[in-house]
Amino acid sequence: MVRNLGAQNSIFNQYVSEIRDAVIQQDSLRFRYNMERMGMVFAYEISRQLEYEHREVVTSLGVAEVPVLKHSPVLATILRAGLPLHKGLLNVFDRSENAFVSAYRKHSKDGRFEIQVEYVSCPDLTGRVLILADPMLATGASLVLSYKALLAKGEPSHTHIVTLIASTQGLDYIKRYLPVENVTLWVGAIDDELTAQAYIVPGLGDAGDLAFGSKI
Repeated sequence: MVRNLGAQNSIFNQYVSEIRDAVIQQDSLRFRYNMERMGMVFAYEISRQLEYEHREVVTSLGVAEVPVLKHSPVLATILRAGLPLHKGLLNVFDRSENAFVSAYRKHSKDGRFEIQVEYVSCPDLTGRVLILADPMLATGASLVLSYKALLAKGEPSHTHIVTLIASTQGLDYIKRYLPVENVTLWVGAIDDELTAQAYIVPGLGDAGDLAFGSKI
């Protein structure tokens, strides 16, 4: 199931416009903050899909019955670009355990590349709800490999994938290689074009570089 938050009118689309804007992007603090705010909106929307239980809360004047989260989800992100988005999710799900995956493109001289996953830090995922954040879904290969690497820590009951901008090719790849019955994909926008170097057009550029500076 794909849920495109950018398909409806809300303040969320203001954040989408700013992370795309080449002038506003020059302010890396603003770029990171917009990613964080988008993560918080995604978290709120996902929270409506989770399980709740009623709990009695003692106030200074009596007792109130309030529905609260039954279990906090596990929050995972793909380093490094996903960190501001992850922070937004964590601002909302502040009691969550966290997981981190180091995945990168290893380029060859002929211009081709392969995705390598070299590090995973993760709690037990068995029967848990997993939220996996990756700001750009281009080919979808790194996300699928990261998801499969996390499965070494247990099988989640449901996985919510959060991405700011996805390509149609990336969406098709996800649908082909992930279990559609227990995966929900949340996107901020969907773009049709993918370059030969696997960059989304119009996209926004390299999210990691825009947030943290260019890499060697």
